[in-house]
Amino acid sequence: MGFPIVRNRRLRSTAAMRNLVREHSVSVNDLIYPIFVTVGENVKDEIASMPGVYHLSLDRLEEEIREVVSLGIQAVLLFGVPHDKDAHGSSAYDPNGIVQQATRLIKQWAPELLVVADTCLCQFTDHGHCGVVHADQAKGRADIQNDPSLELLAKAAVSQAEAGADIIAPSNMMDGFVYAIRQGLDAAGFEHVPIMSYSVKYASSFYGPFRDAAHSTPQFGDRKTYQMDPANAREALREAESDIAEGADFLMVKPALAYMDVLRMLRDRYNLPLVAYNVSAEYSMVKAAAAQGWIDEKAVVLETMTGFKRAGADLIITYFAKDIVRWLQA
Repeated sequence: MGFPIVRNRRLRSTAAMRNLVREHSVSVNDLIYPIFVTVGENVKDEIASMPGVYHLSLDRLEEEIREVVSLGIQAVLLFGVPHDKDAHGSSAYDPNGIVQQATRLIKQWAPELLVVADTCLCQFTDHGHCGVVHADQAKGRADIQNDPSLELLAKAAVSQAEAGADIIAPSNMMDGFVYAIRQGLDAAGFEHVPIMSYSVKYASSFYGPFRDAAHSTPQFGDRKTYQMDPANAREALREAESDIAEGADFLMVKPALAYMDVLRMLRDRYNLPLVAYNVSAEYSMVKAAAAQGWIDEKAVVLETMTGFKRAGADLIITYFAKDIVRWLQA
Protein backbone atom coordinates (compact mmCIF):
# COMPACT_ATOMS: atom_id res chain seq x y z
CA MET A 1 0.00 0.00 0.00
CA GLY A 2 2.92 2.36 0.70
CA PHE A 3 3.11 5.54 2.67
CA PRO A 4 0.76 8.45 2.03
CA ILE A 5 2.10 11.54 0.28
CA VAL A 6 3.06 14.10 2.93
CA ARG A 7 2.73 17.75 2.02
CA ASN A 8 3.53 20.95 3.89
CA ARG A 9 0.02 22.42 3.87
CA ARG A 10 -0.01 22.73 7.65
CA LEU A 11 3.12 24.87 7.54
CA ARG A 12 1.55 27.26 5.04
CA SER A 13 -1.94 27.44 6.47
CA THR A 14 -1.81 30.87 8.13
CA ALA A 15 0.27 34.04 7.92
CA ALA A 16 1.53 33.45 11.46
CA MET A 17 2.66 29.94 10.58
CA ARG A 18 4.39 31.14 7.42
CA ASN A 19 6.19 33.81 9.42
CA LEU A 20 7.28 31.24 11.99
CA VAL A 21 8.95 28.93 9.46
CA ARG A 22 10.24 31.56 7.03
CA GLU A 23 13.82 30.82 6.04
CA HIS A 24 14.89 34.31 4.90
CA SER A 25 13.72 37.82 5.66
CA VAL A 26 14.64 41.42 4.86
CA SER A 27 15.16 44.07 7.52
CA VAL A 28 16.30 47.67 7.71
CA ASN A 29 19.66 46.38 8.96
CA ASP A 30 20.32 44.84 5.53
CA LEU A 31 20.05 48.08 3.54
CA ILE A 32 22.51 50.66 2.25
CA TYR A 33 21.02 53.73 0.56
CA PRO A 34 22.93 55.44 -2.30
CA ILE A 35 22.97 59.26 -2.47
CA PHE A 36 24.22 61.55 -5.26
CA VAL A 37 25.78 64.76 -3.96
CA THR A 38 26.60 67.64 -6.26
CA VAL A 39 27.87 71.19 -6.24
CA GLY A 40 25.73 74.32 -6.23
CA GLU A 41 23.06 75.71 -3.95
CA ASN A 42 19.47 74.69 -3.31
CA VAL A 43 19.78 71.74 -5.72
CA LYS A 44 17.27 68.93 -5.38
CA ASP A 45 16.83 67.75 -8.93
CA GLU A 46 15.04 64.50 -9.62
CA ILE A 47 16.98 62.22 -11.95
CA ALA A 48 14.71 61.71 -14.95
CA SER A 49 15.55 58.03 -15.42
CA MET A 50 15.37 57.25 -11.68
CA PRO A 51 12.08 58.54 -10.20
CA GLY A 52 12.42 59.41 -6.53
CA VAL A 53 16.22 59.71 -6.65
CA TYR A 54 17.82 63.16 -6.62
CA HIS A 55 20.95 65.17 -7.16
CA LEU A 56 21.43 67.00 -3.87
CA SER A 57 23.62 69.97 -3.13
CA LEU A 58 25.26 70.14 0.27
CA ASP A 59 22.72 72.65 1.60
CA ARG A 60 19.87 70.22 0.76
CA LEU A 61 21.68 67.11 1.96
CA GLU A 62 20.79 67.44 5.65
CA GLU A 63 17.06 66.93 5.07
CA GLU A 64 17.83 63.70 3.21
CA ILE A 65 20.13 62.48 5.96
CA ARG A 66 17.56 63.29 8.64
CA GLU A 67 14.97 61.25 6.75
CA VAL A 68 17.36 58.32 6.33
CA VAL A 69 18.20 58.33 10.03
CA SER A 70 14.53 58.63 11.05
CA LEU A 71 13.77 55.49 9.06
CA GLY A 72 16.49 53.55 10.86
CA ILE A 73 18.71 53.06 7.81
CA GLN A 74 22.24 52.68 9.12
CA ALA A 75 24.44 53.28 6.08
CA VAL A 76 24.57 55.48 2.99
CA LEU A 77 26.74 55.12 -0.11
CA LEU A 78 28.01 58.46 -1.41
CA PHE A 79 28.54 59.27 -5.08
CA GLY A 80 29.97 62.64 -6.07
CA VAL A 81 28.78 64.58 -9.11
CA PRO A 82 31.30 67.42 -9.58
CA HIS A 83 31.50 70.08 -12.25
CA ASP A 84 35.29 70.33 -12.35
CA LYS A 85 36.52 67.31 -14.30
CA ASP A 86 39.92 66.58 -15.80
CA ALA A 87 41.84 63.69 -17.33
CA HIS A 88 43.07 62.41 -13.96
CA GLY A 89 39.88 62.94 -11.93
CA SER A 90 41.72 65.16 -9.47
CA SER A 91 38.59 66.24 -7.60
CA ALA A 92 38.16 62.60 -6.50
CA TYR A 93 41.15 62.98 -4.17
CA ASP A 94 40.80 66.70 -3.42
CA PRO A 95 40.41 67.17 0.38
CA ASN A 96 37.65 69.64 -0.46
CA GLY A 97 36.03 67.46 -3.11
CA ILE A 98 32.27 67.03 -3.07
CA VAL A 99 32.34 63.57 -1.44
CA GLN A 100 34.79 64.70 1.21
CA GLN A 101 32.69 67.76 2.05
CA ALA A 102 29.51 65.69 2.20
CA THR A 103 31.17 63.11 4.43
CA ARG A 104 32.31 65.69 6.96
CA LEU A 105 28.83 67.20 7.11
CA ILE A 106 27.09 63.86 7.52
CA LYS A 107 29.38 62.91 10.39
CA GLN A 108 28.43 66.22 12.07
CA TRP A 109 24.69 65.70 11.59
CA ALA A 110 24.53 61.95 12.22
CA PRO A 111 27.76 60.61 13.74
CA GLU A 112 26.40 57.05 14.03
CA LEU A 113 25.32 56.84 10.38
CA LEU A 114 27.86 54.82 8.42
CA VAL A 115 29.27 56.61 5.39
CA VAL A 116 30.38 54.31 2.60
CA ALA A 117 32.45 56.23 0.05
CA ASP A 118 32.44 55.03 -3.54
CA THR A 119 36.07 55.13 -4.66
CA CYS A 120 36.37 55.52 -8.40
CA LEU A 121 37.46 58.14 -10.93
CA CYS A 122 34.73 57.85 -13.58
CA GLN A 123 32.49 60.63 -12.18
CA PHE A 124 35.51 62.91 -11.89
CA THR A 125 37.27 62.38 -15.23
CA ASP A 126 36.42 64.31 -18.37
CA HIS A 127 36.59 61.07 -20.38
CA GLY A 128 34.28 59.08 -18.09
CA HIS A 129 36.60 56.11 -17.57
CA CYS A 130 37.52 54.63 -14.19
CA GLY A 131 41.24 55.29 -14.40
CA VAL A 132 44.04 57.02 -16.28
CA VAL A 133 43.65 56.25 -19.97
CA HIS A 134 45.72 56.10 -23.08
CA ALA A 135 43.11 57.01 -25.63
CA ASP A 136 43.00 56.14 -29.30
CA GLN A 137 39.92 58.11 -30.24
CA ALA A 138 40.33 57.28 -33.92
CA LYS A 139 39.74 53.62 -33.05
CA GLY A 140 37.23 54.44 -30.33
CA ARG A 141 39.40 52.65 -27.80
CA ALA A 142 40.61 53.50 -24.33
CA ASP A 143 43.44 51.53 -22.75
CA ILE A 144 43.60 51.87 -19.00
CA GLN A 145 47.00 52.58 -17.48
CA ASN A 146 46.59 50.31 -14.49
CA ASP A 147 49.41 51.26 -12.12
CA PRO A 148 49.06 55.06 -12.47
CA SER A 149 45.34 54.56 -11.82
CA LEU A 150 46.06 52.65 -8.62
CA GLU A 151 48.11 55.53 -7.25
CA LEU A 152 45.22 57.94 -7.75
CA LEU A 153 42.65 55.54 -6.34
CA ALA A 154 44.71 55.08 -3.19
CA LYS A 155 44.94 58.86 -2.84
CA ALA A 156 41.18 59.14 -3.20
CA ALA A 157 40.59 56.46 -0.56
CA VAL A 158 42.91 58.15 1.92
CA SER A 159 41.26 61.54 1.38
CA GLN A 160 37.84 59.97 1.93
CA ALA A 161 39.00 58.29 5.14
CA GLU A 162 40.51 61.55 6.34
CA ALA A 163 37.11 63.20 5.80
CA GLY A 164 35.48 60.58 8.02
CA ALA A 165 34.31 57.81 5.68
CA ASP A 166 33.65 54.64 7.65
CA ILE A 167 33.99 52.23 4.72
CA ILE A 168 35.88 52.58 1.43
CA ALA A 169 34.07 51.00 -1.53
CA PRO A 170 36.32 50.86 -4.61
CA SER A 171 34.32 50.24 -7.79
CA ASN A 172 37.01 50.69 -10.43
CA MET A 173 38.02 47.05 -11.20
CA MET A 174 41.70 47.87 -11.76
CA ASP A 175 44.06 44.94 -11.24
CA GLY A 176 45.42 45.04 -7.69
CA PHE A 177 43.13 47.85 -6.54
CA VAL A 178 42.30 46.36 -3.14
CA TYR A 179 45.97 45.86 -2.27
CA ALA A 180 46.93 49.38 -3.38
CA ILE A 181 44.11 50.95 -1.37
CA ARG A 182 44.79 48.79 1.69
CA GLN A 183 48.46 49.78 1.62
CA GLY A 184 47.54 53.44 1.20
CA LEU A 185 45.03 53.40 4.06
CA ASP A 186 47.38 51.55 6.40
CA ALA A 187 50.29 53.88 5.66
CA ALA A 188 48.06 56.88 6.46
CA GLY A 189 46.96 55.41 9.79
CA PHE A 190 43.57 54.08 8.69
CA GLU A 191 44.15 50.40 9.38
CA HIS A 192 40.70 50.27 11.00
CA VAL A 193 38.82 51.42 7.87
CA PRO A 194 37.42 48.40 6.00
CA ILE A 195 37.23 47.94 2.23
CA MET A 196 33.94 46.97 0.61
CA SER A 197 35.27 45.76 -2.71
CA TYR A 198 33.23 45.75 -5.89
CA SER A 199 34.85 42.37 -6.40
CA VAL A 200 32.57 41.07 -9.13
CA LYS A 201 31.47 43.95 -11.33
CA TYR A 202 30.18 43.10 -14.76
CA ALA A 203 30.31 45.25 -17.90
CA SER A 204 26.54 45.37 -17.70
CA SER A 205 23.75 47.03 -19.64
CA PHE A 206 21.93 47.65 -16.34
CA TYR A 207 23.97 50.77 -15.50
CA GLY A 208 22.34 53.22 -17.92
CA PRO A 209 20.30 55.29 -15.45
CA PHE A 210 23.25 55.46 -13.04
CA ARG A 211 25.41 56.96 -15.77
CA ASP A 212 22.76 59.64 -16.21
CA ALA A 213 22.80 60.24 -12.48
CA ALA A 214 26.58 60.28 -12.06
CA HIS A 215 27.35 61.98 -15.41
CA SER A 216 29.86 59.20 -15.97
CA THR A 217 29.14 57.85 -19.44
CA PRO A 218 32.44 57.09 -21.23
CA GLN A 219 33.12 59.69 -23.90
CA PHE A 220 34.70 57.05 -26.14
CA GLY A 221 35.14 53.29 -26.04
CA ASP A 222 33.60 51.25 -23.24
CA ARG A 223 34.57 49.57 -19.97
CA LYS A 224 34.73 46.02 -21.25
CA THR A 225 38.52 45.93 -20.98
CA TYR A 226 38.38 46.23 -17.20
CA GLN A 227 34.90 45.07 -16.16
CA MET A 228 33.79 41.45 -16.37
CA ASP A 229 32.14 39.66 -19.26
CA PRO A 230 28.50 38.87 -18.32
CA ALA A 231 28.99 35.38 -19.80
CA ASN A 232 31.61 34.44 -17.17
CA ALA A 233 30.89 32.94 -13.77
CA ARG A 234 34.09 31.09 -12.83
CA GLU A 235 36.00 34.32 -13.39
CA ALA A 236 34.01 35.78 -10.50
CA LEU A 237 35.63 33.29 -8.15
CA ARG A 238 39.10 34.33 -9.31
CA GLU A 239 38.24 38.00 -8.81
CA ALA A 240 36.89 37.35 -5.32
CA GLU A 241 39.88 35.19 -4.33
CA SER A 242 42.24 37.92 -5.47
CA ASP A 243 40.42 40.58 -3.46
CA ILE A 244 40.37 38.43 -0.34
CA ALA A 245 44.12 37.85 -0.65
CA GLU A 246 44.67 41.59 -1.07
CA GLY A 247 42.72 42.49 2.08
CA ALA A 248 39.05 43.02 1.18
CA ASP A 249 36.63 43.05 4.13
CA PHE A 250 33.40 42.79 2.10
CA LEU A 251 32.71 41.23 -1.31
CA MET A 252 30.16 42.66 -3.72
CA VAL A 253 28.33 41.43 -6.81
CA LYS A 254 27.11 44.11 -9.21
CA PRO A 255 24.53 43.95 -10.73
CA ALA A 256 22.59 41.60 -8.49
CA LEU A 257 19.34 40.62 -10.18
CA ALA A 258 20.78 38.92 -13.26
CA TYR A 259 23.67 37.43 -11.27
CA MET A 260 22.05 35.62 -8.35
CA ASP A 261 23.91 32.47 -9.39
CA VAL A 262 27.15 34.37 -8.82
CA LEU A 263 25.96 35.56 -5.40
CA ARG A 264 25.28 31.94 -4.47
CA MET A 265 28.69 30.80 -5.76
CA LEU A 266 30.46 33.37 -3.60
CA ARG A 267 28.29 32.63 -0.57
CA ASP A 268 29.06 28.93 -0.81
CA ARG A 269 32.83 29.51 -0.90
CA TYR A 270 33.66 32.55 1.19
CA ASN A 271 32.81 33.76 4.69
CA LEU A 272 33.22 37.50 4.20
CA PRO A 273 30.08 39.68 4.30
CA LEU A 274 28.50 39.59 0.84
CA VAL A 275 26.87 42.64 -0.72
CA ALA A 276 24.32 42.68 -3.56
CA TYR A 277 24.04 45.91 -5.55
CA ASN A 278 20.46 46.35 -6.79
CA VAL A 279 21.52 48.67 -9.61
CA SER A 280 19.87 51.59 -11.33
CA ALA A 281 18.14 49.85 -14.24
CA GLU A 282 16.77 47.21 -11.89
CA TYR A 283 15.24 50.09 -9.93
CA SER A 284 14.05 52.09 -12.93
CA MET A 285 12.39 49.14 -14.68
CA VAL A 286 10.28 48.40 -11.62
CA LYS A 287 9.39 52.07 -11.18
CA ALA A 288 8.38 52.36 -14.84
CA ALA A 289 6.23 49.23 -14.79
CA ALA A 290 4.59 50.28 -11.51
CA ALA A 291 3.81 53.73 -12.92
CA GLN A 292 1.93 51.99 -15.74
CA GLY A 293 -0.02 49.89 -13.27
CA TRP A 294 1.45 46.68 -14.68
CA ILE A 295 2.92 45.37 -11.42
CA ASP A 296 2.51 45.68 -7.67
CA GLU A 297 5.68 47.63 -6.84
CA LYS A 298 5.81 46.74 -3.15
CA ALA A 299 5.30 43.03 -3.79
CA VAL A 300 7.85 42.87 -6.60
CA VAL A 301 10.51 44.81 -4.67
CA LEU A 302 10.14 42.82 -1.47
CA GLU A 303 10.21 39.56 -3.41
CA THR A 304 13.37 40.69 -5.19
CA MET A 305 15.06 41.66 -1.93
CA THR A 306 14.14 38.30 -0.43
CA GLY A 307 15.66 36.67 -3.51
CA PHE A 308 18.95 38.48 -2.88
CA LYS A 309 18.97 37.28 0.72
CA ARG A 310 18.08 33.72 -0.34
CA ALA A 311 20.94 33.78 -2.85
CA GLY A 312 23.31 34.58 0.00
CA ALA A 313 23.56 38.37 0.29
CA ASP A 314 24.13 39.80 3.76
CA LEU A 315 23.69 43.42 2.67
CA ILE A 316 21.81 45.08 -0.18
CA ILE A 317 22.64 48.42 -1.77
CA THR A 318 19.35 49.66 -3.20
CA TYR A 319 17.64 52.87 -4.27
CA PHE A 320 14.46 51.32 -2.86
CA ALA A 321 15.85 51.42 0.70
CA LYS A 322 13.55 54.16 2.01
CA ASP A 323 10.50 52.61 0.33
CA ILE A 324 11.36 49.18 1.74
CA VAL A 325 11.60 50.47 5.31
CA ARG A 326 8.25 52.21 5.01
CA TRP A 327 6.64 49.03 3.66
CA LEU A 328 8.16 46.94 6.45
CA GLN A 329 6.93 49.40 9.08
CA ALA A 330 3.39 49.63 7.69
